Amino acid sequence: MAAVGTCGEWFISTRDKKLVAIHTKQDREAFVFDCSAAEKKPMDTETDNSDGGGSEETGNDKILAFAVSPSGNLAALTDDTKRLVLFRCEPSWQCISTRWVVRRCTSLAFSRAEDELLVADKSGDVYSFSVLEPQKDGELKLGHLSMLLAITLTPSDKYVITADRDEKIRVSHLKSPYNIQSFCLGHREFVSALLIPSGHPQWLLSGSGDGTLKLWEYESGCNLQSWDLEELGDTVSSEAEKQKKSAVCRIACSPDGRHVAVQCERVAAVQLFGLDQEAEERLVPSSRITLPHCPQDMTFDPENRLWVLMDCRDVLLHVYILTQDGWEFDAEKPEFNKVTEALKPHWEALQASAGAESRFQHLYKVNYDNMSSYMQKKQLRLEQQQSHWGKKRAAKATNGAAEKKVKENVLEAGPQPST
Repeated sequence: MAAVGTCGEWFISTRDKKLVAIHTKQDREAFVFDCSAAEKKPMDTETDNSDGGGSEETGNDKILAFAVSPSGNLAALTDDTKRLVLFRCEPSWQCISTRWVVRRCTSLAFSRAEDELLVADKSGDVYSFSVLEPQKDGELKLGHLSMLLAITLTPSDKYVITADRDEKIRVSHLKSPYNIQSFCLGHREFVSALLIPSGHPQWLLSGSGDGTLKLWEYESGCNLQSWDLEELGDTVSSEAEKQKKSAVCRIACSPDGRHVAVQCERVAAVQLFGLDQEAEERLVPSSRITLPHCPQDMTFDPENRLWVLMDCRDVLLHVYILTQDGWEFDAEKPEFNKVTEALKPHWEALQASAGAESRFQHLYKVNYDNMSSYMQKKQLRLEQQQSHWGKKRAAKATNGAAEKKVKENVLEAGPQPST
């Protein structure tokens, strides 16, 4: 998974097996963590057979998800070898611990207090890992009946919000997750992205495989607004892709809480929204940034600049700033050139995915139209029955006519003389 984020003044990028952190202000050496060279799982770990007792293929160390703590002092990643790696970012990068999750994870989230790290996995469970005790095993917090795709916590750490493949968003009390506060229901496909926008702690933004962005008042489960992104512009970058659905894969909010950026899969553009708590329409489309290539991920930095990671080895990054004329590409900033040059040596050996492989295509539910087949078989069965009973009636009528003829002949002949 290719992703970007910021951790204070550090710019973080993950792709394939590597995490690279580059300081945007100071001339400091980049931090590189390669999962393929990380600590290996002990053979006697209790979770070796935790996936149902059967043997499972060994992972290839690809990073599946990463998260940064609210203060920017901590970061964490998980890979498909089931590592959960915790880092300290300041004053310098340091790997604090490597632990092991039960199943491969899809999303990570730090608590606001930064005392625990929540991980959501493909089986629908959420585990809590202590940050204060970095060697302690995780504890099961809650579970869904479907694969979890996103997790976030409210700014007060009161609620944990989870989203799954079955279109559900659940709001649970963090201290007692069995106590469900509300459900946010309305998406028609899997929910792929969640975000509580900066400065609006009572709201929740969600994106889905149905191509919509929704604004919720999560505590009551009330849907405040919904936007179909297909109506705001072309949802795919080529004619060949127009028959495929385009899922929302990333929602980002500027630190000042005024701008929301939405990225859709296989779309060479980023849709921007304005967020205003006082306006009648709280979420309003403001502009659309057309990109030279499909984006892989995006993030806002502390200065409200939008960084977009491209799916192209020649053009890795674009940085956009808000001007009087809208969002414009800014290639003159020294931070941009510094980050781009630092990333190139690590990314040059990797193949660009060219947007061909969908991260979400396997999550769409396939609807089988077996009614037409059923009706055809039913009609055939009725025709066969009609033919069968028709033959029987014809045969019966023939036999009846023959018997009647015999009786008539007997009556005409009269009584036979006795001998």
